[in-house]
Amino acid sequence: MSRDTLRIGCAAGFSGDRTDAAGPVVDALIAAGGPAVLIFETLAERTLALAQLARREDPEQGYEPLLDDLLRPVLARCLGARVRIVSNFGAANPPGAARRIVALARELGLRVPRIAVVEGDDLAGESQRGLLHEALGPGGASLRIVAANAYLGAEAIAEALAAGAEIVVAGRVADPSLTVGPALAHFGWARDDWDRLAGATMAGHLLECGAQVSGGYYSDPGYKDVPGLASLGYPIAEIDADGGCLITKPAGSGGRIDEHTVKEQLLYEVHDPAAYLTPDVVADIGGAWLETPGPDRVRLRGVRGRMRPPQLKVNVCHEAGWLAEGEISYAGPRAEARARLAADILRERLQGLGPLRADLIGVSSVFGDDGGEWMAAAVPGDGRDVRLRVALQQPGRAQAERLAREVTALYTCGPAGGGGVRTALRRRLGIVSCSVPRERVPSGYRWADELEGGA
Repeated sequence: MSRDTLRIGCAAGFSGDRTDAAGPVVDALIAAGGPAVLIFETLAERTLALAQLARREDPEQGYEPLLDDLLRPVLARCLGARVRIVSNFGAANPPGAARRIVALARELGLRVPRIAVVEGDDLAGESQRGLLHEALGPGGASLRIVAANAYLGAEAIAEALAAGAEIVVAGRVADPSLTVGPALAHFGWARDDWDRLAGATMAGHLLECGAQVSGGYYSDPGYKDVPGLASLGYPIAEIDADGGCLITKPAGSGGRIDEHTVKEQLLYEVHDPAAYLTPDVVADIGGAWLETPGPDRVRLRGVRGRMRPPQLKVNVCHEAGWLAEGEISYAGPRAEARARLAADILRERLQGLGPLRADLIGVSSVFGDDGGEWMAAAVPGDGRDVRLRVALQQPGRAQAERLAREVTALYTCGPAGGGGVRTALRRRLGIVSCSVPRERVPSGYRWADELEGGA
C-alpha cells in the first residue's frame, strides 16, 4: 500500500462553472510533485436532464457542452506531467465525450490519451424497464421515460485508473466518487475499508462544489468577507493513506479556505451528519474535527464509515410537456400595482389551463409559489422598478404557446407602460427518483478505442 500523499484538484463544481479555473490548479499540482489527479464535477439532476434533451436532438451530443473550454487549456500539461483527469462530463453520452477528447488531442497535436469510459449508469434500455417499473411502483408504467440513470460509485473509476487510464469519462456517478475512485486506486484500500472510504468521500464532498469551499458561496459582504472573488482559487485535497485530507488552494489565488468555509461545505446538502449515504460508504462526520496547520490549509480528521447501502439511487427522466415563460417590465409611479394587474389579467385570460406561476422580480419571486398564494398574501408595496415573470406548463405545445401571445398582447391591451417583453418555449422533462438493488446494476468500464465509432 503506497504511503504517498495523493493530490486531487477540482476545477469545476457544476456545468457552467468558470472555464479558466483548471490552469492554476494544474500548475499547483505539478509544482507540488507526486501523484495527482484533476477532477471536473459538471453534473447535476437538471444538467443531466438537459443533456438527455440535447442527445435526443443530436445523438452525438449530450455530454458537457463546455468540454472543449475546460480541457483545451490544460490537456497538454496534464498528459506531459502525468496528471490524470477524472470527470462526470460524459453526462448523457460518455462515449461521445470520449470521442470528442480524442479529436481535441489530435487537433492540439498531442498523442491520443488512454481514455476509459465508465458504463452501467444508463438504465433506460428495454431490458431494464421491468426493474424501473418495479422500483417506481404504481404509476411508473405510465411514464414516458426518456432516460434513467443510477448513481454509480467509485469502483469502475478505480479499476480504470489501476489499469492505466489517463482520463476517465463517466456519466452519473455520485459526486464524491470522483475523488474516492482515484484514492481507492492509488492507495489500494480494501473495498470494505469503511473508515478510509468515508474519509475520501468527505474529501470529495469538500471538492465537489468547486469554489464553494474556497469562499465563493460563503461570501456575504460585511458579514463574511472574502477577498479576491474575481480570481477565486479552486480547491485541492491532499489525501493520505488513512483517508484523512487537507484542503488548500493554489498559492496567490483569491478566496479563503479556513475552518468556517470548510464547515459550511462539509454540511452542505448533508441531511444526517451521522449517516451521509453514498454508493461507496455511509459516512459519519458526527465526531470529525478540523485543524488549521497554516493559512488556507485546513485538515479534516475523524470521519468514520459504515457499510455502504444495499441499493443505488436512480433518477428517471420522463416527458413532462412544455414550459412557456414570459416577462414584461413596469417602471415609475404605481409600477408594482400595474404589474400585479397584468398578472391578474393573464390569470383570467389563461383560466382553465392550470396554475399560472407569476413572480414580481424585485418584489416577490424568490419566495413565490406556483399557486400565487404568497404574492396574493403579501401586502402590496410601491415598487417602482418591477419585472413580471409568468410561467405555464402544458402537456401540448399549442396550449403552451398561448402564454407567449397573451404576454405580448399586454403591450397595447394594458396595463399602461409595459415594455421589454421576452418569451420562451421549451420541452420539459420531469424527474422522479427511486432505489434499485445494486446487484442489478452492473458497472464497469471500456476503453474508448473499443467503443463503436471510437478512435
